[in-house]
Amino acid sequence: MTIAQERLEKRFEKWDVNGDGVLELSDFTTEAANIARAFGETPESAKGVQLRNGFTEMFEKLADKAGASGQINRAQFLQAAGEVVKGGPATFNPVLGPVTKGIVALADKNNDGVIDEAEFAAWLGVIGLDEQAGRAAFQQIDADKSGSLSEDELLEAVRQFHTGELDVELLG
Repeated sequence: MTIAQERLEKRFEKWDVNGDGVLELSDFTTEAANIARAFGETPESAKGVQLRNGFTEMFEKLADKAGASGQINRAQFLQAAGEVVKGGPATFNPVLGPVTKGIVALADKNNDGVIDEAEFAAWLGVIGLDEQAGRAAFQQIDADKSGSLSEDELLEAVRQFHTGELDVELLG
């Protein structure tokens, strides 16, 4: 099994919160709500809704790619998400971009449009990593050493994580 396949397996397990072997839209919206709450926002806040809409769009695109309606089983998810990852930015960015945009909006506490090291570490804290690991990960991802990550830089880091090019824990 490749690193990409392992990470997609882990992603499926994380999102299949009730363990029924299928992903439904509610699994994705629950994930969005949990992330919003962890950042001190309600799921109904503007930032919470933005993230939920990103997760909804991602679910719909994966379900469409899998030829599924309402539910995506493990095999369908691994096939569809695998195609998204293998297709590079052209297929990955439209699916994950809206979620990344929502994460940046939640993590960007000073509203400057980018995530600094402390904000990035806080996001990774939300997904279960300690602050030191988050800060170390930021140093790896901030390739241009600008001290901040734009939506595009974060999206590229998430893509590289899923392809195995980046060995920074982004799943929690």
